[in-house]
Amino acid sequence: MHPIDWLVLAGSILFIVFYGLYRSRNTTTTDQYLRAGKTMPWYAMALSIMATQASAITFISTTGQAYADGLRFVQFYFGLPLAMILVSAFVVPVFHRANVYTAYEYLEQRFDAKTRALVSVIFLIQRGLAVGVALYAPAIVLTVILGWPDAFTTAFMGVVVVVYTTIGGIKAVTWTDFQQMLIMFAGLFVSLGMVLYLLPPELSVYDAFRLAGAAGRLNAVVTSFDWNDRYNLYNGLLGGMFLALAYFGCDQSQVQRYLTGKSIAQSRISLLFNAVAKIPMQFFILTVGALVFVFYTFEKPPVTFHSQEQMKLEQSAEYAGVQAQFDQAFQARREAARAFLNGSKTAADYRQTQLQFESVKQKASPANDTNYVFLSFVIRYLPVGVVGLILAAIFAAAMSTISAEINSLATVSVIDVYRRFLRPGQSDPHYLNASRAFTIFWGAYAVVTARYGRSLGSLIEAVNMLGSFFYGGLLGVFVLAFFFPRVRGTQAFAGMLIGEAAIFTAHWLTNISFLWYNVIGAVVVVVSASALSVASPAKAEQH
Repeated sequence: MHPIDWLVLAGSILFIVFYGLYRSRNTTTTDQYLRAGKTMPWYAMALSIMATQASAITFISTTGQAYADGLRFVQFYFGLPLAMILVSAFVVPVFHRANVYTAYEYLEQRFDAKTRALVSVIFLIQRGLAVGVALYAPAIVLTVILGWPDAFTTAFMGVVVVVYTTIGGIKAVTWTDFQQMLIMFAGLFVSLGMVLYLLPPELSVYDAFRLAGAAGRLNAVVTSFDWNDRYNLYNGLLGGMFLALAYFGCDQSQVQRYLTGKSIAQSRISLLFNAVAKIPMQFFILTVGALVFVFYTFEKPPVTFHSQEQMKLEQSAEYAGVQAQFDQAFQARREAARAFLNGSKTAADYRQTQLQFESVKQKASPANDTNYVFLSFVIRYLPVGVVGLILAAIFAAAMSTISAEINSLATVSVIDVYRRFLRPGQSDPHYLNASRAFTIFWGAYAVVTARYGRSLGSLIEAVNMLGSFFYGGLLGVFVLAFFFPRVRGTQAFAGMLIGEAAIFTAHWLTNISFLWYNVIGAVVVVVSASALSVASPAKAEQH
């Protein structure tokens, strides 16, 4: 990588870190550390919420997802706008008026301590699993660029994030997220501009999209219903809405963002901004991936985008034969693409050569290289300075998500476990120090667990699947809290356990899309707890 790229990358990271620390100076109380003293404006919260979602996985894996499978992943977000409206209308005012630090603290006010403890533990498990995956994504960047072991790169990224998150708390997280999101937007627009510029001169933008469509890469809306298909209109609208409701209404990594708001109105605006902006942003990122696919239709790609796997393949005795077959399949696909554009061949003819090319590639290197497609394109083809900017955007996305997650994990650990059950009644400085200690712990935990990300295939799918194992149950118990006044703590506790059992049963015994886990879990929790409340006499329970 050119020294100018290193300068752009290092300068961006240092600016983000020091800006966050500057904005979070004078953080001296637990309330300031965990809720920013409820002083955040809507625009800072809005971009922090978006940045927490738009992890490095979004840049690295979503583009690769579009390269391999087209735009249909965008349907995953179709239910999000409605979910944001519901969260803004019903959830935000309840949490603000309850004056809680965490969403789960409210559950004790509504139900009892054991329900709060169960939900808190479930959050710590699922978010603890996801934070390692989020950290592994940027580790791929340095591994590809520098050839460093991914264990070293995860440790490096973890230390950088832990430093400013531990010192500055939620203020540092929010204000660094704000800057990181601006860098991410810049990186997205530059990426789109560069991939269009690098297409063959004779290929118009219209032709590029025609070719992407012929290859099935512009399939943004799939109207055929299939329980086992992860991405179609119905799964996205219903399953995606349930997932978004759980994520923004029950997941502390998002709830904590809008608990810092100056007012209910400011928090609502931050969520509604995301309701409007999220789908276009994801569509934009996926479009970049689809156009990278078109670029590699004319520019020969490596047999595998995973550089280390490519090196192993080149050192094997079979490499010459494999490369010859690959070159032949690539040439046939390129000629078919040109013939399709000039009208001498049909889209079906072109798709046939695409399937043959994919078959040859799979036989030559069966390893999943989806997460390396976009990075390989950036490093190989983008000019000096632009590479540094794109990598800065990826690192900004990574740091925003990791900092938010370890901050929320520390908050739940301190407020819902440590202060509530282990060391109640201590001084505020004691809990402030405990918050910093738990931030360091969860940062170290993320580094240790990140190495498991290498076996998960597409990281954007993996992180959402991990959440779907638990989000349905979380959503169900909060629906009970808000809308079912007859349900008491023991019934909610039992319903939560039954709902989680239903989710894992569906996973083990069916091939149903993971998006439906959120619907199944929420419905089973509500139905089972409601049935138990009818069967049991209504009586007050000890909180």
